[in-house]
Amino acid sequence: MVDSPFQELLDATPVARETGVVDGIRTVWFAYGDPADPPIVLVHGYRGDHHGLETIAAHLVGRHVLVPDLPGFGESDAAGDAGIATYASWLVAFVAAHAPGAPVLGHSFGSIVVAAAAAHGLDAERIVLVNPIAQPALEGPQRLLSRFTLGWYRAAAAAPERVGHAMLASPVVVRGMSVVMTKSRDRAMRRWIHDQHDRYFSAFASRASVVDGFETSISTNVGHYAAAIAQPVLLVVADRDDITPLAAQRELATRFGDARIAVLHGTGHLVHYEQPDQVAARVRRFLAEAPAA
Repeated sequence: MVDSPFQELLDATPVARETGVVDGIRTVWFAYGDPADPPIVLVHGYRGDHHGLETIAAHLVGRHVLVPDLPGFGESDAAGDAGIATYASWLVAFVAAHAPGAPVLGHSFGSIVVAAAAAHGLDAERIVLVNPIAQPALEGPQRLLSRFTLGWYRAAAAAPERVGHAMLASPVVVRGMSVVMTKSRDRAMRRWIHDQHDRYFSAFASRASVVDGFETSISTNVGHYAAAIAQPVLLVVADRDDITPLAAQRELATRFGDARIAVLHGTGHLVHYEQPDQVAARVRRFLAEAPAA
């Protein structure tokens, strides 16, 4: 295991593993910090789990941070189907049960889940979308990679179970994705990010969880829900994001009723690994804003 560049902070952050049934799905979540502090919920991206957001959680000092594993990923059971309505309903139920009214943050695919939930009754004080998916993946700057991935996943779905699972969990494919997405030039940082993906990017409940989840991730985006979101919104975006270019992120911000945008420089779609301190600083600033009159 490769130590995180933020290992000292992670080691000093209390964490508890919790489990329960949420919207009919056995769900595992991890709670960071002091339970007496005000809560915030973080929702990870596609094929990730709570590990991907624990560095942001550790930097959110003064908050009790709840990071559930999405259905079908990490330690949570798979849902009956992996449509966006299922993910959104599950998140609405999770927040209502464990952090009603708390701010909710979503990263990457998690930004779509949070946006869909917010448009359908999520009881959240404020919304934070980190590296939000602002346009269809098949139309973005990495559309050729997205089309290749879609073809690979569909081939894995059609293959015999053992072969299909091996295709989806291929260390070569996982490492290739990690190399493409990582922007940091720091060798220790790169080594840690690759190790994180090697360890956790294939922690899925079933082949269907991965294939159906990917189909969902490319079939919708945050823009579909923006106009229906009433809460104040913070977009934390990156100037080197391979999934959604900065111009599309700025255009997305105009679709919300109340949104502001924070641009992080020198990083891409993995800001949660490369600049978690900067993400946390923007979140704290946003949460400290006085409510609109």
